[in-house]
Amino acid sequence: MNPLSHTKWHSAASPSVSLVIPFYNEEESVQSVLTEACLAMEALGCTYEIIAVDDGSQDATRLQSAALTQRWPALRVLAFDKNRGQAAALLDGLREAQGETLLTMDGDGQNDPGDIARLLHVLNTTHADMVAGVRAKRQDGWLRRRMSRIANSVRQRILHDGVRDTGCALKAFRREVCGAFIPIRTLYSFMPALTVAAGFRVVELEVNHRIRQTGVSKYGLGVMLWRPLVDMLGVWWFTQRRFQEIRPSGFTSTPLCP
Repeated sequence: MNPLSHTKWHSAASPSVSLVIPFYNEEESVQSVLTEACLAMEALGCTYEIIAVDDGSQDATRLQSAALTQRWPALRVLAFDKNRGQAAALLDGLREAQGETLLTMDGDGQNDPGDIARLLHVLNTTHADMVAGVRAKRQDGWLRRRMSRIANSVRQRILHDGVRDTGCALKAFRREVCGAFIPIRTLYSFMPALTVAAGFRVVELEVNHRIRQTGVSKYGLGVMLWRPLVDMLGVWWFTQRRFQEIRPSGFTSTPLCP
């Protein structure tokens, strides 16, 4: 049985932009996060959709998010029947997305949806295929910041992806970039590296990072320690063996939002 089920289906006609947000046991914040995201997307002035992916939550996350679909017709809620991990939620959400431009952000409220317009502006006014957010003033504990700094340093030395902060979920990229992603549990950490290895261009943009107001991190330090190290070796091997696909010459992208 497909573990991804549709709680509600409300889609904008031919959305230009899709925002994917994974959630796991975030009943205290899911409504505020989605409301803020909907307001930010609506302000873009183009067709859009928001896909909230419930990663097998055991609380009221699914019900809380589904209730908002009555207010926001462009919101879709997808749900796993059990917890499969943040990367699985993200990847399946991206596969369901219909937009030509894709956005990702976390569901814990620390990402600022107000940065979405800035990400799209950079994507549409440069030759970039992905704009990766960088948390310049990160609002996390000392240990988490330190572990992230070490992991980012090691990753850059080995994978040469040119990105300072792959742990930032705020990203904007063109639909064709999805073909570069592979289904690994630490996908968040290696999206830029896989994008670069596929021949796409990645640029960075400093974004706002906020203090978590409710709940605790559901993807903790254990994930930051050994899993990325193991997966990094696999990603390194994959990027070394991968060939770059031939793309149409003179390819240009038309901005999708003003």
